[in-house]
Amino acid sequence: MSGTCNDEQIDRLVGRLADDLSRRGQLLVTAESCTGGWIAKVCTDRPGSSGWFLGGAVVYSNDFKVRLLGVSPDTLDREGAVSEAVVREMARGALERLGGDLSVAVSGVAGPDGGTAEKPLGTVWFAWARRDGHRLELRARQQSFTGNRDAVRRAAVACALRGLLED
Repeated sequence: MSGTCNDEQIDRLVGRLADDLSRRGQLLVTAESCTGGWIAKVCTDRPGSSGWFLGGAVVYSNDFKVRLLGVSPDTLDREGAVSEAVVREMARGALERLGGDLSVAVSGVAGPDGGTAEKPLGTVWFAWARRDGHRLELRARQQSFTGNRDAVRRAAVACALRGLLED
């Protein structure tokens, strides 16, 4: 998948998300690794975001994933930070520790180095969690993006926002 998403497209996605969450009376939290707070940034760029966005955690290091979001060290050792299991634990931990009704978690290999044969550059894992009463709905997906570091990260932000709009 190409990383050809621009700022206007991201702003439109955030506008749709703001409208959707405001209408539902729901609050969003984020758990970001490779996007480094970019999702939180585009949310808070929008006036009135305090009505639907609580905040987020930038958990770039594995230690922060564990300490701030409760990700299991065993999961990190077994699966690696860029994995379905880790982003699921990040999304769950964000809701449990930060609050809110909806979360998104992102972890990936944005480059220019760090890729492997199993997890090449541009590999990004996403997880979205939503409280439904006492039940937690959780889904995850892996995407592969092309381009430089900025393009991969920008595409990951857009994908995370699109996933928040899915039901």
